[in-house]
Amino acid sequence: MLKSKKIKFLKISSELGAGTRGASKGFEGLKSAAEAAGSKLFSDYEIISIKDENNSLLKNINFPSAKRIQSIYEVLNRVKKTVNDEVKQNHFPLLISGDHSISMGTISGIKSAFPNKKIGVIWIDAHADIHTPFTTPSGNMHGMPIAASLGLDNFSCASNTPKKEVIELWNNIKILGGNTPNLEPKNIVYVGVRDTEWEEDKLITKLGIHKYSVDFIRRNRGIKSAETILKKLENVDLIYISFDVDVLDNSLSTGTGTPVPNGLFLNEVKSLISELSKSKKLCCFEIVEINPTIDNKGNLMAEMGLEVLETLIQCLKTTS
Repeated sequence: MLKSKKIKFLKISSELGAGTRGASKGFEGLKSAAEAAGSKLFSDYEIISIKDENNSLLKNINFPSAKRIQSIYEVLNRVKKTVNDEVKQNHFPLLISGDHSISMGTISGIKSAFPNKKIGVIWIDAHADIHTPFTTPSGNMHGMPIAASLGLDNFSCASNTPKKEVIELWNNIKILGGNTPNLEPKNIVYVGVRDTEWEEDKLITKLGIHKYSVDFIRRNRGIKSAETILKKLENVDLIYISFDVDVLDNSLSTGTGTPVPNGLFLNEVKSLISELSKSKKLCCFEIVEINPTIDNKGNLMAEMGLEVLETLIQCLKTTS
């Protein structure tokens, strides 16, 4: 990223795709952490708020294989438009999102802005998020963004029979960024993924998606790990980093909906993101799934998220 790019915070409080309530409070948690630390992070940059549809959480679930998909689709359209507008203006959108389903709109926004450019995704997460309405065991759409962005259904592993309305909406989400899939499998890199279902494992193997484990990052540290990851994306035009805080080891904090053991430590994440952010192809960053309402250590997950954001922004400001 060049110094000339203007950083814009995008606040999306939607938590419709998660199975646990509270991710909508992630931004407030970060803001409280900043105030406690004397950080001016959220006063130094413009914040754009995108309307959520969290009122639909009070309604009955009509589609168990893709819970609240209609409301999620509405939010994704807003996210897509905002991200599209920002990257077209050569701004750097930094999204603070509730649950990870939002990334379907983020990736679509980048793709719709630059339909002829190849997008690379660095997915830093404990989960692969490559389920579909046909394979999901939970129906929670925060587990589907990679599949949607690849334009996949994974019929060969199907265990669900989604309703017609779900299939229509899912097909619309898959082409939200244009008439072709937003991503190619070879342009996705998983980092820290360690909690998957067999349907996901089979698809990841079939597609040949690159995966780098917690142990790999720990052994190689930030510089070497980033070099390896960016080498895999040398043929893309743009890079988007999606950071789910559940990639962090659950011994640090439970302030996220699906904490998983044996994860990365904070210094490892900061070191990796510091190195990755030196890439001039980086055009967008998103942090998701901070849930202060279930944090067993006060507001620690948000405090760690704040450290990651401050590390990122400092690197963006100095990269030329």
